[in-house]
Amino acid sequence: MIPAYSLLLQKSKTMAGVYIHIPFCKQLCSYCDFYFSVSLARKQDMLDALLYEMDLKKVEGGVLSEYNEHDVATLYFGGGTPTVYSPWELEMLASKALSLFLPNGIEEFTVEANPDDLTPEYLESLNAIGVNRLSIGIQSFTDRDLRWMRRRHTARQAINSVVNARKAGFNNISIDLIYGIPGMSEKEWEENVRQALELNVPHLSAYHLTIESKTILGKQQKRGLFKPVDDEISAWQYALFEKLTAEAGYIHYEISNFAKPGCFSKHNSSYWQQKPYIGIGPSAHSYDGKNLRRWNVANNKKYIDALFSGNIYYEEEHLSIYDRYNEYILTSLRTSWGIDMYGDINNKFGDELYSYFLKQAIPLLNADRLEFENDCIYIPSKYFFVSDSIINRLFYVS
Repeated sequence: MIPAYSLLLQKSKTMAGVYIHIPFCKQLCSYCDFYFSVSLARKQDMLDALLYEMDLKKVEGGVLSEYNEHDVATLYFGGGTPTVYSPWELEMLASKALSLFLPNGIEEFTVEANPDDLTPEYLESLNAIGVNRLSIGIQSFTDRDLRWMRRRHTARQAINSVVNARKAGFNNISIDLIYGIPGMSEKEWEENVRQALELNVPHLSAYHLTIESKTILGKQQKRGLFKPVDDEISAWQYALFEKLTAEAGYIHYEISNFAKPGCFSKHNSSYWQQKPYIGIGPSAHSYDGKNLRRWNVANNKKYIDALFSGNIYYEEEHLSIYDRYNEYILTSLRTSWGIDMYGDINNKFGDELYSYFLKQAIPLLNADRLEFENDCIYIPSKYFFVSDSIINRLFYVS
């Protein structure tokens, strides 16, 4: 009997890339709802488990070795904080991923990092092992906000991390900023954006502060210790970010992402284009590009113990055509290129869903919430901030 997971490797001759989740952080940020642990006690066990999971996937599904000339293979270390591992430990994981799943090499090798981990020596070592893109979690250039979010670094360390990365040979750099922070003035947000632009990195991501109930901020909000920012203020901050980045030559290519021409995130763009990918590590997701999705258990101990005892460490689901349609709508309309009306909607989902989409889309087109150009439908960037309400109206609901 062929393991179910082999479908993730056999149904497509191409792969967008490999994502490896490093589930450790040195400190708990007040807003973070991602899966990780602040205990590093099983760091070596986790490294062994990540390597072993890749071996299991090799046995289950074989090696993908055929690529079309337009396909992009990428490797992405996310977290958590991947830089809790040394560059040489990261190289062990990268070498395994390359040999098993990406034998033709990779076009983009990204490592997420905290600014205070990026010493000149660490950066030089990352460059030496082949990392060619950094995603730096700066979040703010205002020390008060960094302390409130329980970030480990200072504004000066944030700036220095970018300067030192350039000195170490990194040109492809992305930085994250958070808007919608309570107490941040209009002037402070503009200063944050202008500081990011002054660093002249090719890629910027701006995320609204989301307050989840189980986070430190969620518990503080429940106790009435602060009031979330009004939607009007958040919308103004988002619009200002869009305006200033456009003036600086950035393309707003996805709801939260802005890049200089030619500098879009290849790894994340593949997600939004529904290409197949493999996820390694606790809570990591995998997708065959068609109808099979798998996600690993979000618990370090359960993940490690299940792997080495031969037990199941994941859940999976088979997507219906309606699930796939809804996912396509969700991911495609996050982007500036939007939906290919004829090449995708009709060909992938058939006449029924094509007719359904048209019925739902026409009122939105008439109201200018959607635009149609070159056979594609997309959300105008001025409505990206309220895109959820537009996308929801296009979902298929049985």
